[in-house]
Amino acid sequence: MESETQNPNPKASKVETKPKMDSKDQSFKLQANNVDVFYGDFQAIKNISLDILERSITAFIGPSGCGKSTFLRLFNRMNDYIDGFHMEGEISLDKQDIYDPSIKVEELRKTVGMVFQKPNPFPKSIYENVAYGLRIQGIKDEDFIEKRVVESLKQATLFSEIKDDLDKQALALSGGQQQRLCIARALAVKPSVLLMDEPTSALDPISSGKIEDLVHELKKNYTIVIVTHNMQQAGRVSDNTAFLYMGELIEYGDTQKIFTNPEKDRTQNYITGRFG
Repeated sequence: MESETQNPNPKASKVETKPKMDSKDQSFKLQANNVDVFYGDFQAIKNISLDILERSITAFIGPSGCGKSTFLRLFNRMNDYIDGFHMEGEISLDKQDIYDPSIKVEELRKTVGMVFQKPNPFPKSIYENVAYGLRIQGIKDEDFIEKRVVESLKQATLFSEIKDDLDKQALALSGGQQQRLCIARALAVKPSVLLMDEPTSALDPISSGKIEDLVHELKKNYTIVIVTHNMQQAGRVSDNTAFLYMGELIEYGDTQKIFTNPEKDRTQNYITGRFG
């Protein structure tokens, strides 16, 4: 996960208007409105507003330390664990403020799953890794659990490779298989949103390609937000792209437009490699 080490100036430069997204027949699944994030006196996110379409893939790009991971973690409240964290503004899921005091964070994280930079399977069997989230929910119906485990492994395009080895230790899988296992584990509790923080950065090109193919397939049923340092990957997998720099949202819109005809000079300079 990236280090958040951008400009410590606590004064946010305001984005004049929320970037306009063409929703067509889709609705907005996630929305951020005038969001500022602080760690103590340090401001990591500066007045960001954007809307994320349901059943779409949105990529966050930008140089290391620009706030991509911090912003991503707002959508399932993972930043709550960091000392000094403070947020202003509103983050909504299906038009409900997820930072409202009435929100149960454990329930939120069933709806908003997350896949991290490095595969992190538990030291358990493949089967029990996927079943884990169901068991901690108190589900005891073994037939139901088995059905969800198989469904999730199939969704993660892993089942055909390990169907005869479900009792095998997950840590014995290859890196790419471990990452797909972690995706299956996230899918088992039936989220509607999947956050992915540089999910292929620790993988070889072949394994990365399988994850990208999987992400495309998952879009049919899930809203996906992915942080990536790989601009080529953002161009391949995402429908919309947000470029962040020094904690600010510089530009957000259709991925093809961002990469071929950006409106902002800083976006153009970044995607052409003039800085990064």
